[in-house]
Amino acid sequence: MGVAGSPGNTFLFSLMPKFQTSTPNQLPNRRWRWLAIPCILGLLSLLTVGYFITFTHATVVDGTDRIDIRTHQRTIEAALREANIELLPEDAVSPALESPLSNNSTIEIKRARLVRIRLGENDERLVRTQRATGRELLAEIGQTLGINDYISVNNANVGTNVGIDDTLVQGQPALTGPQTGRQTSAEVYLRKAVPVSVIENGSAPLIKQTAARTVGEALMQAGLIVYLADTVTPPLETPIRPNLEIRVERAKPVSVVVDGRRLRTRTHNGTVGEVLAELNVVLYDQDYARPALESPITPDTEIRVVRVTNAVEVQQDYVPFETRWEPDPTLEIDNQIVGQEGAPGVQEQRTLVTYEDGMEVKREVIADFTASDPQPKIYNYGTNVVLRTLNTAQGPVTYWRVIRMLATSYSKSTAGVSRSAAWFGKVRCGMDMRHGIVAVDPGVVALGSNVYVPEYGVGNACDTGSAIKGKRIDLGYDDDNLQLWYRWTDVYLLSPPPGDIDYILDDDVDN
Repeated sequence: MGVAGSPGNTFLFSLMPKFQTSTPNQLPNRRWRWLAIPCILGLLSLLTVGYFITFTHATVVDGTDRIDIRTHQRTIEAALREANIELLPEDAVSPALESPLSNNSTIEIKRARLVRIRLGENDERLVRTQRATGRELLAEIGQTLGINDYISVNNANVGTNVGIDDTLVQGQPALTGPQTGRQTSAEVYLRKAVPVSVIENGSAPLIKQTAARTVGEALMQAGLIVYLADTVTPPLETPIRPNLEIRVERAKPVSVVVDGRRLRTRTHNGTVGEVLAELNVVLYDQDYARPALESPITPDTEIRVVRVTNAVEVQQDYVPFETRWEPDPTLEIDNQIVGQEGAPGVQEQRTLVTYEDGMEVKREVIADFTASDPQPKIYNYGTNVVLRTLNTAQGPVTYWRVIRMLATSYSKSTAGVSRSAAWFGKVRCGMDMRHGIVAVDPGVVALGSNVYVPEYGVGNACDTGSAIKGKRIDLGYDDDNLQLWYRWTDVYLLSPPPGDIDYILDDDVDN
């Protein structure tokens, strides 16, 4: 909308009713003015819609870019110009620029690439092109290719053989936008072949077309291998020029097998030793050659250099260490400590192995000895017996050892002895079975000694049993007061200690 005072507003204000006293004859005119406003607004809306629906829509594909445009232009060229899409003369547009623009059409732009072309060593030029290969580009600038011409694309040797890939833009993304700088996307190099003649050992000249840069490259391309002793005129590093004459004087062919390789050469030398010296092949220590060094050289002689090496193999076998228990009078009974950590010994054998060209030919034992003696692991066990007093419900008792034991219980009727047996109701020491008799393993608790068991009282170790082994104790009861036991408990061995104390109980040994 315009600002106040503009012609449009003046027109609208002229149609709006004036808020002033009106006569009855002026009322119809005011109604017509109010009706004119929506009609004018509707007409403007129709004009606006008509403007927008007449746009032509198109998609421009510029390399990897996709650009949507809406335009009233009638041709592709005008539409691209309006969209500020710049083109270079070498860029390709499909459909053509002069083609009419249709709605929802796709315009594809294929940008020309800037390629550097080098013809020989001195001719260099920049070309914009739609060509995809080096051959096509060279043909485009009028360069015909011979079968021996050398071509490289992006520093990769291509040649002219059919099927070799000489794509200019292999692996590169599509270009977008006009490429107006000097940054090239590819480089093509062409070196034309020239004729040369090769004369080998005075034979008739062999004419070759070559694109090589030097005499050495030309001989290699011709399949002529030049050995160290061959004489080449002019020298191998000489640049190639048209109609150059190359002379090759061959020496006697010799092959040398050394260090896993076969060296083929030609020589004017007379002996094996001279050939090896010429090739800088050195014989060390026990090395030797077949034929011998003084042997004469004949054509196609094969010389074998045998490398002799020695190695000492060391084999070590570990000698296991033993475990010892030693008493410690300063350590209290039933305590153990590691007095010394064990270490295995080492028995070592050394063997001299002789190799010829890496193959073992001889083996000899040169030493067999004990490198280190095993060191035993020593456990110290306590032999110091300390008497202590324990206050019990039956009064204080003096004990010299405490053993954690699995306690069970029995009576004469539950001892597993038939009532008809003569020893029914009797225990190992000949006493009658009763409360206060306990069965033990004599190897743990001495028979005839007294023990104290909490919640049981004092018992006399006067019985044994086939199931009572190790740290196991069976508490005796009368038939009428039997209490069932099956639990671990501390068993106090009461004074006096026996004369032959077993200081190490079986399950105290650390294996």
